[in-house]
Amino acid sequence: MTQPAPASGPPQPLPPPVPMPMRLSPKVLLIDPVRMLPSLLLPLVGVLFVGGFSPRSFLWAAIGIGGTIIFAVVRWATFTYQIVGDRLELKRSLISRSVRTIPLERIRGVDVTTPPMHRLLGLAVLKLDTGASGGAEQEGELDGLEVAEGERLKAVLLRRAHVPVHEDQPHARPQPDNVIIRVPRAWLLYGPLSGAYLLTPFALAGGAIGLAFQWGGELGFRDEAWDLGQSLLDHPIFIAAAVLMLVILMPFVGGVMYAVFHWDFTLTRRDGYLVAERGLINRRSVSLEARRVRGYEIADGLAERWAGVARAWAIVTGLGDSETRGQLLPDVPRKVAESVTSAAIGPYTAGLRPHPPIARNRRLFRAIAPNLALAALFTPAAVSWSPVWWVLAGVAMAAAVAGIPLGLDRYRSLGHGYDGVRLAVRSGSLRRSQAVVERRAVVGWRVTQTWFQRRAGVMTLTAGVGAGEGGYSAIDVSEAQATDFPTEVTPDWILPFRR
Repeated sequence: MTQPAPASGPPQPLPPPVPMPMRLSPKVLLIDPVRMLPSLLLPLVGVLFVGGFSPRSFLWAAIGIGGTIIFAVVRWATFTYQIVGDRLELKRSLISRSVRTIPLERIRGVDVTTPPMHRLLGLAVLKLDTGASGGAEQEGELDGLEVAEGERLKAVLLRRAHVPVHEDQPHARPQPDNVIIRVPRAWLLYGPLSGAYLLTPFALAGGAIGLAFQWGGELGFRDEAWDLGQSLLDHPIFIAAAVLMLVILMPFVGGVMYAVFHWDFTLTRRDGYLVAERGLINRRSVSLEARRVRGYEIADGLAERWAGVARAWAIVTGLGDSETRGQLLPDVPRKVAESVTSAAIGPYTAGLRPHPPIARNRRLFRAIAPNLALAALFTPAAVSWSPVWWVLAGVAMAAAVAGIPLGLDRYRSLGHGYDGVRLAVRSGSLRRSQAVVERRAVVGWRVTQTWFQRRAGVMTLTAGVGAGEGGYSAIDVSEAQATDFPTEVTPDWILPFRR
């Protein structure tokens, strides 16, 4: 019996190997019980107190700790992740099987952070930004990867999300990193000028007081806490001294916290992404897909403007928590901020057009009139009742006088413009912000008027943008500006309605 001849032709290629499911590093089991400890602390203390610190109470406390460890081990053993074709699958099989699928094309950014305990064990946390609304819990997270695995997975996800996986052509060779700026550590001294960090001592003091009263009842010293508070109220000199001490500590503590969060801030262009890395204790790396960036925002406060420094954020489509994740620069010299944003995203080459004089009058009125009204209210009370009201009237009058330069500065900060590629709007004084947005990002226009604006003959023109805050407004523009500016930026939309 003859054997059939083998089929002619080239050998058929073997099917691609199916990727194996991956698990988090087992070293994360040293972190999970510690993270659960705060929620277990009060129950364990309660068990020990109720049991009178007897051997049985210690046994029940040990059982609780052991159950926590077992639960952490089971959660680790039943969680896997893998890249299958054009998607990332996160699977959990604890009691019921759960599979979460994230299409790679929806991944718009990958954050890699290394909290203190993770850094000690060589681990990292990888978070995916998919543009989903509703908060970070709706996005993918891999908590407990080896640092090398986290960086490898980040590179794979970003590259495969940026280049469609079904293309037959080979992937382009990764481009070398291009460091746009590495913020010098000496510039961290600008940190306290941003304002928010100056309140850190008061936030820490408030948190300590809250914990004292919250845990005081559980640990048996609530009465002592109340007695201490009452003693301070009876001696206001101590409260004044404490407040003075907190005020003195504001620039120092605020500067330290600022440095911790922005240590070695580096902005890099990497494989089609803008990557911002920062942090001393908790090192964070945020990747923004460059093709989804639609512009940038430069902001400064009064103190920052006096020192000539500013901060910058990227305006990105579908980015959650853009105030933090979209940060391009901490406080740096303003010329540097303008240079870096121009190099990373694109320059704005035109000037800003002033708003009508009535806009200046409105700002002066709002800065002066309320304080004058208070002064007029306090003066009769001072004449009739107590000299203390004279002090309040004097403070209100001083605030009215200080409102004059404030109102003028708010007017000077108003402006809008268009250079043929990007439009810009600016407003604010205590926090002045200038947003620069690409023309292609504009999806619509909205004109609004309050009752006071109608009487003044001005209006607010908002450019709708499918990124960032969703819209950026030119405040108190004239009627002519409200019609001419949209016509200049998007003539195809407006001209048919003006004929």
